[in-house]
Amino acid sequence: MALIEVDNLSVTFGHAGSRVQAVRGVSFAVDKGESYGIVGESGSGKSTVLRALVGLAPVTGGRLTIEGRDLAGRRPADFYRKVQMVFQDPYASLHPRHTVDQVLAEPLSIHRFPDRGARIARALEDVGLGPGFRFRYPHQLSGGQRQRVAIARALILEPEVLLLDEPTSALDASIQAEVLNLLDRLRAERGLTYILVSHDLAVVAHMCERLLVMQHGQAVEELTREDLRGRAAAKEYTKALLTASEGYRAAAETAT
Repeated sequence: MALIEVDNLSVTFGHAGSRVQAVRGVSFAVDKGESYGIVGESGSGKSTVLRALVGLAPVTGGRLTIEGRDLAGRRPADFYRKVQMVFQDPYASLHPRHTVDQVLAEPLSIHRFPDRGARIARALEDVGLGPGFRFRYPHQLSGGQRQRVAIARALILEPEVLLLDEPTSALDASIQAEVLNLLDRLRAERGLTYILVSHDLAVVAHMCERLLVMQHGQAVEELTREDLRGRAAAKEYTKALLTASEGYRAAAETAT
């Protein structure tokens, strides 16, 4: 049995007369310890899939399970001990008036973890931030440092699954590589399972064994990393996405 199963998922926002079907009949499964990617252009519904998994988007059809446990309705508190999410924008995901210490202490307090000081120090060390960052405010941190704090916050509850919503798209290219390497290392060390959403096929090829391509809220096709690197796409949309991604990278390299 797969660790995470998404079966015929649909997500609809709004009411009669102004309804938007953001996700339509999407299915995939993720094994324990796997890193699975979801790619597509803006508005394809990829981030909405992650939000549906954690209960932040309304599931209007289909079934979501983790370890065979149905995720219908409100998520129980112990769900968030198992599954955590890292959001796209490190500038918006941290409370501007809370120190790093307060940001990391809050989930520990909610879930009644002991030894909070030691856990906070260890979490900062795990993401490459020393004790000098503990009492800084978000405005005193770079974008990369903020995203490291966001990763530390997600990991401090010792989850099994991380849902990563474009975790490096708001960062400079050099910092992106550092954060991706950090995520790779943490996954290997902790045996984590990842679902990574990205519009960047190179990021997905680096991080994920398999990926789902989405367009207009629907699944287009599922590929392995080897398929992606060998350009073995069957659908025209995926081929166009590959071509566009290569063209963008070539232009960026020429500009630098």
